[in-house]
Amino acid sequence: MLSRRSLFRSLIAAALTVPAGAALIAAADAQGAPPPPPGARPAGPPGPPPRPQREPRPAPRRGYTWIPGHWNWTGRHGWNWLPGHWEENRRGFTYAGPRWVLRRGQWIYEPGRWVRSW
Repeated sequence: MLSRRSLFRSLIAAALTVPAGAALIAAADAQGAPPPPPGARPAGPPGPPPRPQREPRPAPRRGYTWIPGHWNWTGRHGWNWLPGHWEENRRGFTYAGPRWVLRRGQWIYEPGRWVRSW
């Protein structure tokens, strides 16, 4: 069982260490991330993807959705084209195709996904 004196001491010690820890965390955050090394390449593509390639659209298939091809960025080899393919339909969902969007000056890939259709 804790005495009042030991409980009071532990509460005082806890109250004094919390602000000190917060000050250390704030100082660490203020330093920020180190700058990239000289000649480092950005993580994403340097610009927008090329225009989509024209590929023949196959005849419709019952129970399937045609997913058109799209450009994929591989840092080492640059842009490469991924051809279209068939995917089985999902009941209650529609397909939203992949796209490249510009966010904060960086091109970001948003993969295709199945979206619930109400």
